[in-house]
Amino acid sequence: MNSLDTLKAALLSVADNVGHYKAHKKTDQYIVWAEDGGGGGYADNRHTTDTLTGTVDYFTKSEYDPNVKAIGAALDAAGIAHRLNSVQYEDDTGYIHYEWVWTVIC
Repeated sequence: MNSLDTLKAALLSVADNVGHYKAHKKTDQYIVWAEDGGGGGYADNRHTTDTLTGTVDYFTKSEYDPNVKAIGAALDAAGIAHRLNSVQYEDDTGYIHYEWVWTVIC
């Protein structure tokens, strides 16, 4: 299983409404994930490691939604480096929007 398959599987362990780049279906709770860049490591003047970075966005209309903690736990269990980057309330939709930034080694 490659790193992106591992990421997707981790998210599917939390909810079945998971989309790549766009919402699979909009309900009161859904997850969208996407790659947005990359990088790598260098040693001895050589490129040694390739990484991909991206975001996981969780949209919920429930305050104190337990899936917020479950997403972080699922990424931890899958060995995916991540951090909660932002939490925003979207006035126009009524969603609370959580965004995690992740990095995986390719």
